[in-house]
Amino acid sequence: MEFHTAGVIGGGAWGTALAQSAAAAGLAVVLQAREPEVIESIRSRRMNDAFLPGIELDAAINVTPDLADLADCDLILAVPPAQHMRATLTAFAPYARPGLPIVLCAKGIERGSLKLMTEVLAETIPSATPAVLSGPSFAAEVARGLPSAVTVACEDEDMAVALATALSGPVFRPYLADDLIGAETGGALKNVLAIACGIVEGRELGRSAHAAVITRGFAEIVRVAQALGGKAETVAGLCGLGDLVLTCSSPQSRNMSLGLALGQGMSVEQALAGKRSVAEGYESAPAVRELTRKLGVETPICEAVAAVLAGETTVDAAIEALLTRPLKPERE
Repeated sequence: MEFHTAGVIGGGAWGTALAQSAAAAGLAVVLQAREPEVIESIRSRRMNDAFLPGIELDAAINVTPDLADLADCDLILAVPPAQHMRATLTAFAPYARPGLPIVLCAKGIERGSLKLMTEVLAETIPSATPAVLSGPSFAAEVARGLPSAVTVACEDEDMAVALATALSGPVFRPYLADDLIGAETGGALKNVLAIACGIVEGRELGRSAHAAVITRGFAEIVRVAQALGGKAETVAGLCGLGDLVLTCSSPQSRNMSLGLALGQGMSVEQALAGKRSVAEGYESAPAVRELTRKLGVETPICEAVAAVLAGETTVDAAIEALLTRPLKPERE
C-alpha cells in the first residue's frame, strides 16, 4: 500500500505545518483553506502570512478553497479545530470514497455530544478508515523542519504502517499505535491541563507546583483514557505524556499562554482578545468536565480549569480548593 498524494483540510498553523511536512516526505499536497487571505498569500508568496508568517512553503503544496479538489487524494489529514470537525467532515463527505484513510489531527472533545473526533468521523463519513495523528509538535517548529516525533494510531496495522511510512520525513518521525481512544484522550485533555500550568506560571507558584500539575494532570489523562476503553501505555507515550510535557512547558502553546494571562490577573475575555488561533483547551474544557462527570472519573485539575473559564470561581479560589483536597494514595 503506497500513498502519493495527501489532502490537508484546514489552512491554520497546524494544517499548514502538516502540509509542509507531508511535502518534505515526498507527497504531492493539496491544502484546503477557507480564508481568502491565506490562499492568496500562499499562491503569491509561498507563505501563510496569517498563521505561519516568515516560513516559506514547499512548492509541492497546492492551495485551494474547494474541498472537491481533495477528492482524488490518497489520504486526508483533517485539521480543522475540534469544534468545527463535524461540519468540516460533513462538507467533505460527498467527495470521500469508501475506505479513504482520514487522519484526524485535531485535539478535543465535541461540545454537546461529548464525542471524540473518531466518533464524529464515524457519524459523518462511516465508510472512511479512521486514524489519529497526535504528539508533541509545535506547528512553527514542524514547518521549519525541526525534528519531531508523533503517534499515528490506526486499528488496521497495515494501514498504520502505510500512513507512517508516507508521512515520515527526514526530521518527522511517526510511531505506530492501534489505540485510537488513548491517542485522542491524551490530546484532548492536555490542552485543558496546559491552561492550568499557565496559571501556575502566571501566579509564580514555582517549578515544584508546575511539575505537580503535569504529573497529577497525567494521572487524570490515564483515568479518563481507561474509562473510555483506551490503554494506559498509549497515553504514556508521545500522544499523551509527550504532548502534555510540551504543551505545559512553553508559552508557544496557545493554551499555556491563555493560562499565563489568567494567572497574571487578566479576565478570560481579556486573555482571549485579539487571538486569531483557537486555544482548544478553552473550547474543550466544558466538554471534558461534562464527559468526566458522566464517566464518574475524578479530574480535579480539569474541573478547576473549567470552573475558572466559566467564571464560576476565581483563580485563587481554584488553587486553594486543589491544595485542600483530602489526602489520598498517589495511584488514585
